[in-house]
Amino acid sequence: MDETSQKIIDATMSLVRDKGYVATTTKDIAKTAGVNECTLFRKFKSKKDIILSGVEQEKWRGNLTPEIFQNVQWELAPDLEMFMTEYMKRITPDFVQLSIGLRAPQIYEETAPLIMKVPQAFLSSLTEYFHQMQQRGKLPPLDFECLAMTIFSSTFGFTFLSASFEQALSKISREEYIRQSVATFIQGIPTLT
Repeated sequence: MDETSQKIIDATMSLVRDKGYVATTTKDIAKTAGVNECTLFRKFKSKKDIILSGVEQEKWRGNLTPEIFQNVQWELAPDLEMFMTEYMKRITPDFVQLSIGLRAPQIYEETAPLIMKVPQAFLSSLTEYFHQMQQRGKLPPLDFECLAMTIFSSTFGFTFLSASFEQALSKISREEYIRQSVATFIQGIPTLT
């Protein structure tokens, strides 16, 4: 990838993150990249083509792969905290905003499979972890896919809301949220009888 093409991709992805796909024009892209529109169209066929080139680059997608979840201790609480922490370290507010911009109907069919790689990596890794915990005699047979989806939904929800509202919605820190969520997941909600 030459330097000019990379500037165009970086400008496009930043604009889509900040303004959304529809509001990002090729004129805006050219101006932000410091090139003219003719150069933009010499390098890429369309705005959509730039986006698809961008989402293929590691820097513009959530760098979440099953390999990052390998540091397990085979103890439920610290391992679930690790899963949630690793996700939240990589799925930044910028990534959340970009993924929202990439959901425009005009490009969603092409971008959805790439966006879904993030939850798929988390869910498959966590489901496999639960199966291995059962094989080690540390968990009973359960619907591990459903359990993984519960943990993912909680992790995603906190990440999305934090990216959208920062601390205006809640002052709970990421670390405290993870710790409390894992404790609740493992112990359940205590009730008075």
